[in-house]
Amino acid sequence: MTTIYSSLDSTTIVAYQGEPGAYSHLACKHTFPDLNSVHCATFVDAMQMVEKGEATLAMIPVENSTAGRVEEIYRELKKTKLYVVKEHFEPVNHCLISCHGSELSDIKNIGSHPQALAQCDTNIKSLGAKNVAMYDTAGAAKFLAESQDPNLGVISSELAAELYNLKILQSEFNDTKGNTTRFLVFAKQHKLPVFDPTQTYITSFMFRVRNVPAALYKAMGGFATNNINLLKLESYMVNGRFTATQFYIDVESHFQTPAMQLALEELRFFSEDIRMLGTYLADDYRSIENR
Repeated sequence: MTTIYSSLDSTTIVAYQGEPGAYSHLACKHTFPDLNSVHCATFVDAMQMVEKGEATLAMIPVENSTAGRVEEIYRELKKTKLYVVKEHFEPVNHCLISCHGSELSDIKNIGSHPQALAQCDTNIKSLGAKNVAMYDTAGAAKFLAESQDPNLGVISSELAAELYNLKILQSEFNDTKGNTTRFLVFAKQHKLPVFDPTQTYITSFMFRVRNVPAALYKAMGGFATNNINLLKLESYMVNGRFTATQFYIDVESHFQTPAMQLALEELRFFSEDIRMLGTYLADDYRSIENR
């Protein structure tokens, strides 16, 4: 932990990746307004703060409605012992930001994190500007504040523009309306929520199928026969081996329901190395999105 935060009680800290003003910072402020948001250089650093007991939670982005999954996170999940205790959906309002005195016609280069550049690709091309990949959206704003380059625009948040005293040239610069990032909140310990039949729950876990024909189809069969909604299934190779595929999965079910236990029993028969990541309440955003 950096010296500036050493005096804070670790139970009051939620860690995130990026500079102050990043969308992860916004997600922390919106979800945990009473906690201290502490920024880290990388996703791994944020998660390790929790593993070391230097923070109580880590706010980690896992996917975006426009640019897709944050692939790095799924690779790191296998290495961490943390649990998922909450999900949060953060609407993304990308702003095109410049130095004071610059106008839209002055912008020749646009810098930001590659995910943000991808989410604004059409608008960037319409300006005839050149993409400049940077490590972080708020970091791009910080760089612009320091460089004061009149020909550079950056894609970042309103909060970043305010924190670094920059000018918003255009709000809602993202190509698609409703651009939203899903975050998972990680903790060192997991307390299974008491089942309430009026609530919707999500259970997340990882597994590896056995190297036999139709193993994935058979492993997933138990969820279909027990009427459990499969929300997300991500695959990635393990240690570069083409014969070993790891899967990350979200299902709409509480871990303790009889249907879930039957589905897991069948999963175990065709899979190995199953690791439960957590059961948590579905974010209200899901019901709003489905209206």
